[in-house]
Amino acid sequence: MDNDEPLEPETKDKRDSVSAPQSSDETLYCEAEAPVAVEKEKPAQESSETDLEIEDTEKFFTTGQKELYLEACKLVGVVPVSYFIRNMEESYVNLNHHGLGPNGTKAIAIALVSNTTVLTLELADNCIMPEGILSLVEMLQENYYLQEINVSDNDLGLKGARILSEFLQNNTSSLFSLQLSGNNFKEESAELFCQALSNNYRIKSLDLSHNQFCEKAGEYLGQMLAINVGLQSLDLSWNHLCIRGVVALCSGLRSNVSLKKLDLSMNSFGNEGAAALGEVLRLNSYLTYLDLSSNNITNDGLSKISRALELNESLKVLKLFLNPISMDGALLLILSIKRNPKSKMEDIDISHVLVSEQFVKILDGVCAIHPQLDVIYKSVQALSAKKTPFTWTNPVKLIQSYADQNKISILDFFRSLNPSGELMMPVGEFRKAMIQQNKVPINRYQVRELIKKLGEKTGMVDFRSAQPRCPGLSGPPLWPPEGPQAGTEPSACGKKGSCGLRTQVCVVRAPASLCQTSGLALQGPLVCRTSVRASILRVEEPLPLL
Repeated sequence: MDNDEPLEPETKDKRDSVSAPQSSDETLYCEAEAPVAVEKEKPAQESSETDLEIEDTEKFFTTGQKELYLEACKLVGVVPVSYFIRNMEESYVNLNHHGLGPNGTKAIAIALVSNTTVLTLELADNCIMPEGILSLVEMLQENYYLQEINVSDNDLGLKGARILSEFLQNNTSSLFSLQLSGNNFKEESAELFCQALSNNYRIKSLDLSHNQFCEKAGEYLGQMLAINVGLQSLDLSWNHLCIRGVVALCSGLRSNVSLKKLDLSMNSFGNEGAAALGEVLRLNSYLTYLDLSSNNITNDGLSKISRALELNESLKVLKLFLNPISMDGALLLILSIKRNPKSKMEDIDISHVLVSEQFVKILDGVCAIHPQLDVIYKSVQALSAKKTPFTWTNPVKLIQSYADQNKISILDFFRSLNPSGELMMPVGEFRKAMIQQNKVPINRYQVRELIKKLGEKTGMVDFRSAQPRCPGLSGPPLWPPEGPQAGTEPSACGKKGSCGLRTQVCVVRAPASLCQTSGLALQGPLVCRTSVRASILRVEEPLPLL
């Protein structure tokens, strides 16, 4: 297409000749020629805001998402990614490890300029380079729907950091989560990011792990955190902040009022850094998650943190895995929680520490005061055999037995634990409710396993994952429901199947053919099957018989 010469007025014969229909075979694959009717050049006086726009404005608005992407691939000379074509109308698109390169990334960016469905985009390990990140930034200036983007492991370097920092300084997009792990960022890059984030309150989650930030970077980060009021999650793991870097970082953390989650694992700051963090925990009442794993913290450094936890009222999760601490240091830690009646601590990870039965007894006493607390340690020396069977009894079987005896569903049991009656509950509150309830005898080890089975994510447990699956149906779990009836709450069927157990309600999307061949009887919007435990299937938009 030649943009230098003005377009000659079309004659009627010419218009008729280009409007002839093409066969479907000619338009199925990306190498096929697009209909000539949309190949009309843009008048010379028009200009593009970014180089991501297809040259023809009319084509931009009349071409579908798939066709737009295929045309973009032809434009930049790359092979289309079939996965992206299949999923470009989904909210989550994972293109990690696809070898896109700068041009492939540009084609993706062109297609996303007008996309309104993709909310999360994964582009890790694609050799994007600074040229590719420039295409993504230009796209984000036009796209107001994309919220999370992962461009980790793409060797962006200082040039890429400069492009991103300029974008962040003037960010008007909906982007709130940015993953930049493993991009060879050094001190200069840290300075650029911190300058941009000092005035950017839209970014809530930032991953800068696996880079080469050293002590000077810690100073820049501390200055940024002292004035930033938007950032809630910051991952700085696997850097080289060391002692001075973490001490400088802590100077900004003392006055920060927004950061809730901080990962400083693998930064080698030792006891001096732990002492600085202890001072932060005394003053900061916003931090809820702190990962200090593998930082050469000994019992001496842990004692500083423990004294701070006697006063802290916000921290919920503390990870100390692979630090050279002994059982004595671990004992100081849990006793500090005992001395703080307002402690909100829920999870402590010292899973490399070998403890004694005496430690476990003391921990039992602490958990009696703070039932939301769970401490993960390596193992117990000389644990009495009589405790082992009870510890590893399947908690789901215990709850199922209670539900069957009382003719209720497992879901009803879980909902009775939540005062609001909702189907999701914070992990700490759920753990506390399970320990304090007296219907099912269960200990904290069983509760830990139960939380894993319920699929704990982002600090919440979802009771809907406890719903039994319907026999004969494959695919993803039946909950949560999809489609127009999303959010419909399940209830007990009230009938007994041939198995003798009361049945559950499941919501699924099932073809009408399955309903008939499975012996299901259609009853309006309901499909009843009393011969199996999951007896009622609410069918959403049944597909026609094949």
